[in-house]
Parts: sequence; C-alpha cells; structure tokens
Amino acid sequence: MLKGLRVFLSIIVVILSGYSLLTQSFKLMPYSMLLLSALILVTGFIELQKNKKEFWGYLCIVVSLFALSGSIQGFLLN
Repeated sequence: MLKGLRVFLSIIVVILSGYSLLTQSFKLMPYSMLLLSALILVTGFIELQKNKKEFWGYLCIVVSLFALSGSIQGFLLN
C-alpha cells in the first residue's frame, strides 16, 4: 500500500512542478512542497519497514518535517 501511495504522490508532485515551470506561475508551490513532504515521509516509512532501521529512514522523516515547515510558511505568506 505504501509503495502505491509513493507512486501516486510522485506522479502528482511531478505534474504540479512541471505545470509551475511551464506556466511560470508559482502559486501552486506550497501544495507541491506539501505533497513532496508527504512523499518523503512515505519513503522514510518504507525504509523503516524494511527491518534495516538504518540512517536513511530517519533522515527521510527529518527532511520531510523540514519540507513540511517550508510548506506551512508558504501557505502563511501567500
């Protein structure tokens, strides 16, 4: 289930980012950052479920929280 969610989020993030680049309209950037943080969080959970408990799973979760804070700032400033 998490792998399917990761694929879905990847497609949505690529579509939103591509649209923003082609139209030069960056009003959708906070949404893109929010979905990107969700994508990185799901990737971190997938890494932790592999029973490897390595550094990369925890790093993905921390980076996801950082991207989420940037997304929240983008929502508040616009």
